[in-house]
Amino acid sequence: MSDQTVVKKSIGRTVKAYVALTKPRVLELLLVSTVPVMFLAQGGLPDLWLVLATVIGGSLSAGSAAAFNMYLDRDIDAHMHRTENRPLVTGEITPRGALIFSWTLAVVSTVWLWFTTNWLAATLSASAIFFYVVIYTMILKRRTEQNIIWGGIAGCFPVLIGWAAVTGSLDWPAFILFALIFLWTPPHYWPLSMKYKDDYEDVDVPMLGVTRNASQVGLQVILYAWATVACSLLLIPIASMGLVYGVSAAVFGGWFIYESHRLYNQAVRGNEARPMRVFHASITYLTLIFVAVAVDPLLPF
Repeated sequence: MSDQTVVKKSIGRTVKAYVALTKPRVLELLLVSTVPVMFLAQGGLPDLWLVLATVIGGSLSAGSAAAFNMYLDRDIDAHMHRTENRPLVTGEITPRGALIFSWTLAVVSTVWLWFTTNWLAATLSASAIFFYVVIYTMILKRRTEQNIIWGGIAGCFPVLIGWAAVTGSLDWPAFILFALIFLWTPPHYWPLSMKYKDDYEDVDVPMLGVTRNASQVGLQVILYAWATVACSLLLIPIASMGLVYGVSAAVFGGWFIYESHRLYNQAVRGNEARPMRVFHASITYLTLIFVAVAVDPLLPF
């Protein structure tokens, strides 16, 4: 193998490691909630350059928050099976390199959104980074079982950013969708905490799956799932949503609630719970709801 090939492979691994710092799978979910809101805010097809600019800025912002999170959590990540292959744990990236990368993305994303969208979208983006890094990662995560409830607010900001990018302001439909993601986050994440209960317990992170038994977690998942679906229905009168969104919110919401009840029933009966089924269902549910948010303004009914 030539020296040039070795160098190329080394550069490729390094680039891949830095991309991993941004948590690409989480990034995809955040963008799913940003672009459809821009369709709703515009009442149809928004300016495609504006969409692209917002997606780029939002991606950099979310990547920054994720990288900061990995930098701050590198001590516990080394002891958790789910996170033991992260680049800061394996040594592919140094803590100093990760910190510089995090700050660079934070600054670039804020400046980019300021000049390509507006000051409100840029400010909301910077606030999302602050909330995820400081409020959730540094303050709440290792101190309270309520961590994901309030820390999850950071994941709600993309809908506000998308709305602000189009309108330069905020309005009730954006706040309804903000509340929807806020209520959706616990029943999305708590099943994951059940799956990796031992991991979180080993590193003294009080996720609900650690501090409560399976049936108690299942009950909380049900309550938040019902609240999420109820919130999704509020968008119909508030934003004058049509048939596509209304049917989607009812049908997909019913399915999400069914899966939540299924998890609870398994736990109560002492059967082996399958929390990841609810975890994946929650992702599909949110994706379909926001697809409906994007499609609905394009149709006359």
